[in-house]
Amino acid sequence: MDHLYVNLKRFDISSKRGGVNHLAPMNEWAAVLIGKIEQNLAVMPETDITFFFPEAHLISAVAAAKKIRIGAQGVIGQDTAVGGNFGAFTTSLTANAAAELGCRSVMIGHGEQRAKYRALLSEAGVENEDAISRTLNQEVLAAQKADLDVLFCIGESAAQRPEWRTVLQTQLESGLANADRKRVVIAYEPLWSIGPGKNPATVNQIEEAVAWIKQNVSAPVVYGGGLKKTNAADIARIPQIDGGLIALTRFEGEIGFYPDEFLEIIRVYQEARK
Repeated sequence: MDHLYVNLKRFDISSKRGGVNHLAPMNEWAAVLIGKIEQNLAVMPETDITFFFPEAHLISAVAAAKKIRIGAQGVIGQDTAVGGNFGAFTTSLTANAAAELGCRSVMIGHGEQRAKYRALLSEAGVENEDAISRTLNQEVLAAQKADLDVLFCIGESAAQRPEWRTVLQTQLESGLANADRKRVVIAYEPLWSIGPGKNPATVNQIEEAVAWIKQNVSAPVVYGGGLKKTNAADIARIPQIDGGLIALTRFEGEIGFYPDEFLEIIRVYQEARK
């Protein structure tokens, strides 16, 4: 089965506040977005599509979605428990809360999340990548305990590129320790190739990384470096790839996420998979 994911980051903020939402008012954004997509979404039977929304939109997204699975952008590593903590988690989304909101999946370990944890450690004068992976592992285990599927993101920076195999191995071993890997999808996110002015990873580089990951973990692997119209067909033709992660659909002019452009990316990807 192919797995196609969408990380909607904070694409809900309007342009007048520096955001990229040109679609609908904030309180209507999730329902309008899902509605426009599902009207014209032709889903192949073997394709699973999940949208990761900011927490404020989970209720309306779940209510609007009929074909698309809804997921959370992250959960913490602790949770409520009968006879235990009953909810002392101010500012944090727990896996039990995400499940009760109607989520079926959660994204853990995205490059932006790892960067946030890295910055926190840096303020204390600490560099410890394995501590980050152990923290993410707690989140994976909490998510699985709440019966959520996990998209687990791994990837190396430009500085780590010469030793990318070692970096990914450590992220996998620490991040997925004691996890049920049958309920995990891995997203390969080459940080060195993502962002303005950077050279995108080539098909050969992606194929090499995906093949290596599959030799080391029994789980589907998707491309997490940004599935877009310009690379969707090439990535879809990689034999061992199992899907991709989409964020922005437009990178010039009024950049942002647009439902019609998302549908075109899906169409290009699925046509190349036939």
